[in-house]
Amino acid sequence: MKNVMEYKGYKARIDYDGDDKCFIGHIVGINDVVGFHGTSVDELKAAFEEAVDDYVATCAAVGKQPERSYSGAVMFRVAPEIHASFAQMAELQGKSLNQLGEEVMKQAADAIKATRDPKTGKLDVKTTRLALTSVAERKKRA
Repeated sequence: MKNVMEYKGYKARIDYDGDDKCFIGHIVGINDVVGFHGTSVDELKAAFEEAVDDYVATCAAVGKQPERSYSGAVMFRVAPEIHASFAQMAELQGKSLNQLGEEVMKQAADAIKATRDPKTGKLDVKTTRLALTSVAERKKRA
């Protein structure tokens, strides 16, 4: 089962609430909180599209540029020894830390996409782990 919807470039994560017997969705990748719900797939789809359209209209009304998912800036903390090892690997390859990081993340994302079941859209966790391990091993040998 696929738990993602897409409309006008916005994506939403969908969950099911068994207590309320309805689907609940939230637009991902934006700083604003935009949610919607529906008791059927058709109702949920209509609510999602309305939520996106309302979000864009509200932004226009208040003079704010609507956010798009992901700017391309990724910031996270790692242990100093991992940072040092990665920086050295980048320098040895004649790349910046950002260039190597983007390359490794793209390889990992491609490996994950390749493990997605084309019919259901679900990831096979075991296959994904193997694919990511393979990416990591190739990087170590580089």
